[in-house]
Amino acid sequence: MRAIRLRLSPLFVLLFLGVNPLAVLGQQPTPSPTPPQTGKSYSSDVPTRKPPPPAPQAQSPVTFTDITSLTGINFRHAPSFTSLKYLLEAMGGGVAMFDYDNDGRMDLFFTNGASLKDPMPKDVLPDKRDPKYWNRLYHQRADGTFEDVTERANLKGDGYCMGVAAGDYDNDGYTDLYVTGYGGNYLYHNNGDGTFADVTKKAGVGGGGWSTSAGWIDYDRDGRLDLFVARYLDWDFEKGSIHCGDSRPGSRAYCHPDNFKGATNILYHQKADGTFEDVSAKTGIADPNGKALGVAFGDFDNDGFLDIFVANDSVRQSLYHNKGDGTFEDIAISSGAGYDENGKTYAGMGIDVGDYDNDGYMDIFLTTLSNETYPLYHNDRDLSFTYATNSAGVGQITLLYSGWGTHFIDANNDGLRDVFVAQSHVLDTIEKTNPYLKYKQTPLLMLNTGKGFVNVSATAGPVFGNSLVGRGAAFGDLNNDGQVDVVIATLDGPPVVLRNNGTKNHWLGLSLVGTKSNRNGIGARLTVTDSAGKKQVFDANTSGSYLSSNDPRIMVGLGTASGVRKVEINWPSGNVQVVTEPQFDRYLVINEQNAR
Repeated sequence: MRAIRLRLSPLFVLLFLGVNPLAVLGQQPTPSPTPPQTGKSYSSDVPTRKPPPPAPQAQSPVTFTDITSLTGINFRHAPSFTSLKYLLEAMGGGVAMFDYDNDGRMDLFFTNGASLKDPMPKDVLPDKRDPKYWNRLYHQRADGTFEDVTERANLKGDGYCMGVAAGDYDNDGYTDLYVTGYGGNYLYHNNGDGTFADVTKKAGVGGGGWSTSAGWIDYDRDGRLDLFVARYLDWDFEKGSIHCGDSRPGSRAYCHPDNFKGATNILYHQKADGTFEDVSAKTGIADPNGKALGVAFGDFDNDGFLDIFVANDSVRQSLYHNKGDGTFEDIAISSGAGYDENGKTYAGMGIDVGDYDNDGYMDIFLTTLSNETYPLYHNDRDLSFTYATNSAGVGQITLLYSGWGTHFIDANNDGLRDVFVAQSHVLDTIEKTNPYLKYKQTPLLMLNTGKGFVNVSATAGPVFGNSLVGRGAAFGDLNNDGQVDVVIATLDGPPVVLRNNGTKNHWLGLSLVGTKSNRNGIGARLTVTDSAGKKQVFDANTSGSYLSSNDPRIMVGLGTASGVRKVEINWPSGNVQVVTEPQFDRYLVINEQNAR
């Protein structure tokens, strides 16, 4: 039998041995295209099912009017959208309501985006030189209209900005601004002459990474304001360029935070010389696993020291209990406020702290994405919380909504704190995958009945029928009439200014002037007792909402009470001051120097 001899070509031999023939010939092979890196989008969290029945509506006792066109404000937020869907584009912006020139009228400051290239080159920061990307300061005139004073005030800003915190950090009687963003934060000192100076480097509060909300807090009660800065993700344009969502044209979506690592928050302690030191690690708040979007302060155990609650996106929440010795302990899990009632995480975004049931203890409200419901935590008076979302009626109302800026407001001054929420989904593509969810959403007003909350949005004014891309929101009294007004910052659009039309209920406005304590009185505990003996408790601060800063004055709704017996102020310095039988339906300035 003759042997069969196979003649193998040299090319076959090389391939059989795993050798690249082009390499033998000294030639480089043409590289195969690298498949795009893909990641999880927000739509991955949303089950496709039939929508639940809407919550019933109740009659609103108060209405709001959209007065934006009457204010003269011509600002428009500019996120600089790209085809790569950088998550940064979807998250801004914020608004501050504060009186920068001490004329007794609230002014407004808006944060803005910056120019992004498509794609962004490595190590290139967003460009803010075009005026359409400037942050904007609007001064309120005596007639209620606003004028743009940005250039005169030197507040155009730098970088891609997100949040803002207003506070008088140097106790000189003029409110300063801290602005957060991607790539760096900025501290602007109010010079008292209508201008601001960038003192970031001198003060040592530049931060870094991606910062979101911020707030002023005198955590150690030394009379100087300290600064808490929430940071979101370990993110840059290279990491953020991964492809998320559907591969079909036009279906690319913003990436879920699960695709990125978290970032530590920053706590800056102010020293006697007006500079700040980063005390995040030694105070116990430097958690690298958080993904912070919102922050609010409140004294949850009534020990005289403000605690810190941080709203985290899709990881557990953080509740930093102030131990009174300069350190904090995160008790979110042990207190029952770290997860929802099923032990699950959720997309914590906006947040506020307030005593909604008037039992003398501060409760917590957060906003989340659609299909998660907005968490409401009731303070059980022993540093533990009960998840009250469903028992208080909030669950059914909020299931289909996605919320951002929020606040406990007594919308009708009846002595019970209601809840306002600025809303919109994070995904502008959400309707392609979940047709019963909406990208643009209407604002939400939930009325506190004393037995829970009811949705009164449908009868609270035509603006509650307008769909918006709501983000930050600031709350306070723009026209000094004793009613809480609202300013909503929208993404890629103009703000919405809402005037509260009020009711016949009585009210009392309180403005604090600290002397031994910090000038703003932040951290003071106020207890107001009306003529019928009903008590309401407030913690003075401007934090809460999302990326925003609120009117520092405290609004007390008195309902039909015939007067106020007393106002008791426990100042951060330890001073206790009592004002008896003040006149109501007006503002009262309380100066600490009169404390005995």
